[in-house]
Amino acid sequence: MSRLLEEQKRDLIARQDDELAIATLNERNRIAREIHDNVGHLLSGSILQTAALQTVAKDKGIKEGLETLNRTLTQAMDNIRQSVHDIYDQSIDLNLEIEKIIDRFQFCEVRYDYSFNSNQDKKLKYAFIAIVKEALANVAKHSDATYVSITFREHPAFYQLVIKDNGHVKEYRTDEGLGLKNMADRVESFHGHMNISVDQGFQIFITIPKEKQE
Repeated sequence: MSRLLEEQKRDLIARQDDELAIATLNERNRIAREIHDNVGHLLSGSILQTAALQTVAKDKGIKEGLETLNRTLTQAMDNIRQSVHDIYDQSIDLNLEIEKIIDRFQFCEVRYDYSFNSNQDKKLKYAFIAIVKEALANVAKHSDATYVSITFREHPAFYQLVIKDNGHVKEYRTDEGLGLKNMADRVESFHGHMNISVDQGFQIFITIPKEKQE
């Protein structure tokens, strides 16, 4: 009982940490949008104005100065676009977030293998995070496992997530309990598939097609 209470306490702390992280990400994205909309708009206008002045300028020195200014403004615009893009891309590091979840999980050993190379859609990252959390919560509540493995694999046409423990499996139904149902719903929302195996432990096998995320 005390072990379960400790796990529930850690889950509560983790949820609070997640809420703070989400608030931070939302604020970061808001700043990125403002930079893009406000500063980007001003730079675009300035680039157009200097280009227009170049066409009417008669003095060679002034014309060359305007060309230099236009190049500088264009470079600044490109830099801002890249910075905004980086802010969005770096909003959530899937590998890092999964490692944080594993660090907080104390019920049993976790064997983790991550080999995603491309960047996934932010919604898909959140779905993977939620699935891993739910799966580990189920292990802590219902399993006698001594270890659980979490494997992320990227294939040419799809992403794969396999979560497996070595516990003794009791009878189960996928329509019982919100945990597995929530996982299945998340996977289905990305046109993916989730299969469950009870051979030599409990295994959740998930595939998400890439073309649906583009």
